[in-house]
Amino acid sequence: MNDFKEISPEALRKNPFQLIGKEWMLVTAGNEEKVNTMTASWGGLGVMYGKNVAFIVIRPQRYTKEFVDREETFSLSFFDKQYKKVLNYLGTVSGRNEDKIAKSGLTVVDAHETPFFDEANLVMICKKLFKQPLITDGLLDEKLKNTWYANGDNHTLYIAEITQVFKRKQI
Repeated sequence: MNDFKEISPEALRKNPFQLIGKEWMLVTAGNEEKVNTMTASWGGLGVMYGKNVAFIVIRPQRYTKEFVDREETFSLSFFDKQYKKVLNYLGTVSGRNEDKIAKSGLTVVDAHETPFFDEANLVMICKKLFKQPLITDGLLDEKLKNTWYANGDNHTLYIAEITQVFKRKQI
């Protein structure tokens, strides 16, 4: 944690479309006993309920969903380009089958009992406010339903308050 400084969410200068959609993020939750993470490229940042929030979606079969559902908080960790292969690995292997965090070489640290990764360059600590399964009947474009939910494994939407943002200190 010594390599990070806390900033306000309003101080973020990164484009969220680039940050989430192109560079990807790790969604991480857990406790002292067990932590799990998954790579995500869907989500968003904005304002809801008068709070700065992050929106994430998780499919029901993802092991990380059990951790996010159980814990009050989760983190979003963003990395430099050099970690793209690690993020790809963490998004394709399940923590049910192996200790993928140990194999990734990343270091778990925490802020107020919310795990994140020491190698990240930007971290958001998020407190859950809302959770609901996405219902495909609400999709107005039938192609979206056929493309993304043909197997019926609809995402669960989470809206979470961004309670802290940590940015890597510049050397």
